[in-house]
Amino acid sequence: MFKKNDVLEIEITDQGTTGEGIGKVSGYTLFVKDTVIGDVAKVKVMKAKKNYAFARLVEIVKPSKYRVEPLCPVAKSCGGCQLQAMNYQQQLKFKQEKVFNNIRRIGGVEDFVMKPIMGMEELCIKGHEENGPFHYRNKAQFPVGRDKEGRIISGFYAGRTHSIISVNDCLLGTGVNKTVMDIIKMYMTLEGVKPYDEVTHKGVVRHVLIREGKHTGEVMVCIIINGDKLPQVDRLVEQLLKVSGMTDISLNINKEKNNVILGDKIIKLYGPGYIEDYIGDVKFRISPLSFFQVNPVQTEKLYSKAMEYAKLTGSETVWDLYCGIGSISLFLAKNARKVIGVEIVEPAVEDAKVNARINNIENVDFISGAAEDVVPEYFQKHKGEPECNPDVIVVDPPRKGCDEKLLNTMVLMAPKRIVYVSCDSATLARDIKWLSDKGYKLVEATPCDMFGQSVHVETVALLVQNL
Repeated sequence: MFKKNDVLEIEITDQGTTGEGIGKVSGYTLFVKDTVIGDVAKVKVMKAKKNYAFARLVEIVKPSKYRVEPLCPVAKSCGGCQLQAMNYQQQLKFKQEKVFNNIRRIGGVEDFVMKPIMGMEELCIKGHEENGPFHYRNKAQFPVGRDKEGRIISGFYAGRTHSIISVNDCLLGTGVNKTVMDIIKMYMTLEGVKPYDEVTHKGVVRHVLIREGKHTGEVMVCIIINGDKLPQVDRLVEQLLKVSGMTDISLNINKEKNNVILGDKIIKLYGPGYIEDYIGDVKFRISPLSFFQVNPVQTEKLYSKAMEYAKLTGSETVWDLYCGIGSISLFLAKNARKVIGVEIVEPAVEDAKVNARINNIENVDFISGAAEDVVPEYFQKHKGEPECNPDVIVVDPPRKGCDEKLLNTMVLMAPKRIVYVSCDSATLARDIKWLSDKGYKLVEATPCDMFGQSVHVETVALLVQNL
């Protein structure tokens, strides 16, 4: 019906799962990035199919009542914030409905309690409350490159590209990011250190990783390089130590021709090799290679909900699968008899053991390996022992969800409760359906907004044996 470069006026009547607005003209569907439900917009068709098309926003003819002016100057070109033009209450509604609809449509579950999403209104900027939360991320990874004039830049990749949008002060991050990046780029300019070029595989500095402890104020800087060292690196360290809270500075070696950010080798330049921070009253030691939740304020809410669903009294045995550096495990251990954590990343397991030790938590063990391999093998070897019949299993898998082999073993272990922490409600819903067919009933689900301004949403779900 329509072809490329056609210009149309449409009303946006729905929102897609990746944040794009959806409108129809004579029954023909158009997907339009940067639009909000209720917008009347002039759009240009960029790619037309038989029944639908992708279009680019040309002009807002009549703004939606949910539309706000993005606070970030590069919100449209950067791929990180898909919902910044949508007011925060509508962002929360969008995420709530996304989780609810996935559980019903994909999971096939109708009879369950859907709790209100846990928002982060307390992190909104005063005077701009309707814009939603900012400055909540304790971690940033800046790619480094050159602009068209040859100047060294850093920032974030534009959506679905590897073109760097130059920005040092992402509004989702902490104020220390700009200061650190200015120092590093000045050092590179003065010392003639070239940024890495993905096409030629030449150049040195690939990325800069910055972490800041939300509660401790400790700052970590890790510079990822295509090489073994940096020239006059003591001068760089000297400048970085002027940053308030600077605790750890290191190099990470990555000479591979791929898009993976971090390599395996760390070279200490200053500090102990880690920073420390808290989630609730549990202290965590965080190295450059550690996975640690980027939003500790919301993480505490998320873990508290998982603890509520686990209903621990002190006598239970708990398995925590995909446990990372032991963050959920250590929360649970305070109210359980025994916790067994499983994690595939060996350095994370070592971090988990250290975190247990520094918190004087002794009723937790950690096993290194893929959960889909470790748990079935353990179950076969120790069948009949108390650990193989836990009261609770907590699972926090990656975006792809749980492997069917793992789900099957979980069912054989027959816990009374399964607490499923998910970063993708579609795979959560798929696994809920599988578990429902094997005798587990979804009782309740609570979304949690961990990543305001983006389409991502975490969910905690409680399943119980359907006796």
